Amino acid sequence: MKGIIITEFLDLVEHKFGLEMVDDIITKSQLESEGIYTSVGTYKFSEMLQLLQHLSKNTGLSIDNLLLAYAEHFFGVIEDSYPGLLATYNDPIEMLASIENHIHIEVQKIYPEAELPTFDIVTKTDTSLTMIYKSSRAMHHFGLGLMHKVFEHFNTKANIVLEKLKDDGTEVMFIINKN
Repeated sequence: MKGIIITEFLDLVEHKFGLEMVDDIITKSQLESEGIYTSVGTYKFSEMLQLLQHLSKNTGLSIDNLLLAYAEHFFGVIEDSYPGLLATYNDPIEMLASIENHIHIEVQKIYPEAELPTFDIVTKTDTSLTMIYKSSRAMHHFGLGLMHKVFEHFNTKANIVLEKLKDDGTEVMFIINKN
């Protein structure tokens, strides 16, 4: 997992819950990195998972809800750091449909070792999109949160349904209908 995902997560934790919470979740976790991260480094996903689990225990919030909140924060990072990428698109459906063939290609240029989920398009119209997310990390709620922010960015409303195709969340169908 690329370090930017963890460093931005810890920034969110500090902003929302305080520096003591950051220290607590790092201290309670058994981290190979010892909790020292750089945005360009590469770390085991198990470190992110431990941090999420400890934050969930400390706050009483589910990991899925924490990932939704984190996605909102991370979209702000994308807006600030890569405004040209967002400006490429005029429509949220078009942007989401291009995750695999454009956005992830651009991410790979910046972070060549990034292990990204896949998004396979099942159906697409001007007002709807159905796609299948696949990732061993099962961070589908992070994806869901980013999708909500994409629609918000375009001042558009949508109904997004997440349907687990595998119980462990490693394969999920997103059914998106623009309102």
